[in-house]
Amino acid sequence: MINGSCLRDALISAANNLQNLKASVDELNVFPVPDGDTGTNMSMTVCAARRELEQLPDGCTVAQTAQVTASAMLRGARGNSGVITSLLFRGFSKALAGKIQAQPQDIAAALASGVEAAYKAVMKPTEGTILTVARVASEKAAAYLAATQAPEMDGIWKEIIDGAEDALAHTPEQLPVLAKAGVVDAGGQGFCHILAGMYAVICGNGIIPCEEAPAPKKKSTANVGKGVFNAELNPDITNGYCTEFIVNKNADSPSADKLRAFLESVGDCVVVVEDEEIIKSHVHTADPGKVISHALGYGYLTNMKIENMHEQFEARQAEGKGLEKQAEAEENPTEFPYAAVDDSRAYGFVSVCAGEGLASLFGELGVDAVVSGGQTMNPSTDSILQAVQSVPAKTVFVLPNNKNIIMAAEQAAPLADRRVVVLPTRTVPQGVTAMLNFDPDGKVEVNQMMMMDAADGVSTGLITYAARNSDFDGHKIKKGEILALENGKLAFTDKEVEHAVLKLAKNMVTKNSSLVTLYSGEDVSEQEGEAMSETLRIKLGGNQDVTHVHGGQPVYYYMISVE
Repeated sequence: MINGSCLRDALISAANNLQNLKASVDELNVFPVPDGDTGTNMSMTVCAARRELEQLPDGCTVAQTAQVTASAMLRGARGNSGVITSLLFRGFSKALAGKIQAQPQDIAAALASGVEAAYKAVMKPTEGTILTVARVASEKAAAYLAATQAPEMDGIWKEIIDGAEDALAHTPEQLPVLAKAGVVDAGGQGFCHILAGMYAVICGNGIIPCEEAPAPKKKSTANVGKGVFNAELNPDITNGYCTEFIVNKNADSPSADKLRAFLESVGDCVVVVEDEEIIKSHVHTADPGKVISHALGYGYLTNMKIENMHEQFEARQAEGKGLEKQAEAEENPTEFPYAAVDDSRAYGFVSVCAGEGLASLFGELGVDAVVSGGQTMNPSTDSILQAVQSVPAKTVFVLPNNKNIIMAAEQAAPLADRRVVVLPTRTVPQGVTAMLNFDPDGKVEVNQMMMMDAADGVSTGLITYAARNSDFDGHKIKKGEILALENGKLAFTDKEVEHAVLKLAKNMVTKNSSLVTLYSGEDVSEQEGEAMSETLRIKLGGNQDVTHVHGGQPVYYYMISVE
């Protein structure tokens, strides 16, 4: 048997082990584009759980530990690999619900439940990936139980790890691209590191220490606290404490509707968002102690935050809104202020992109909240959820603008307290075109169809550089070479950025193309971008309207949109 404290330590060890080895997992990525790789995304997802687990006391149950892990990974999931990892542990948690301790049979059932949840969530499961590694590990655990009269925890765990490592070794046989590159699947390798980290504790070797030093905390430029709120100092603020917390629900927790009703009776600006394991709550109140005390009746609390709104008011008056925004960005760059739904407003928009120029463009097109992220840094489910909750509309459209962010956006949708429609835009140009085709008078379903139909008609070209040597898709690539990608596939390599832009644009443009938009990146000056777009106008023969936008995006020297 293992208890909740042992499982807690095992999961902390898993997070440490993956964080220590994430760079080696990133290096398994066969696609040579510099990006937010698998190891980084999986590590950030699991480490989101580590922060919560470190607050769990000794004496916690297996069910509590698994529930905290699943909830934290759900909110912290980044990229497709991170989302799949969170789904594995979400299923794991469901199978351990109500358990004080776990025996080998419970671990096998939990792993099987996690595999089932992950496979169900992926529209077209691909074998030779993390899914296969987890499935084979689960099958090995089941076979061990069937063949053993007195199963032991150490024994079943060895079978799980042997199964995972054997499946990982065979992934190149299932995915030719891995075989050609001479590597195993990165997601599967990351999952093996998670299992190995857990086993270190279960077999008695203790928690694997984290070798990476935490980043130094930046000093905030906001005012220091000035003491207890006094309503007489600012009569416009009647409920002076912004109070937020997450309830990790008990098995017999009362309905979240009752908590919402209580919060509305003691404050305003109430939001209560519930899923199967947690209740995320926000309220402005004059008595945060009463709120916290009442919420404890629903389960134990994490992520508690109480802010004195009068201090915030004084800081704005004394230092100006610009400094306040700077302070907020330093403390939590992905945090968005909550806004209650305005019944008079039908639609709102959230977009993901990287680069000031692109963010400004989406703002001009009507996007309310821009989540910073993209190829180099996939935002978490919680970052997208916060952005959604900041838009005071009954229906919020989300444009991920990257195929590796769509799953995280879809996970955020059911957690919101308003309707969320995820438009599966795979590139920034697709997102821009989708916004241009929004009809404010149209119904949700009609807009959803029209916006995606327009987005699907956009061809996207990308000009970047090779981050590593690679033999990919028939191309022998050297680190530093210029890469030209058309609709996600490598088209050719080159030695000159400008020549690559011209060649790729000519390949993309057809006789039916009418509009070409060139988005220049952060490593290209606005003047260079203008000159490049003028060259395109001349070389393409003048049959298309060519425009230039200085997007300021990282990684990509240019993005080319052809419609």
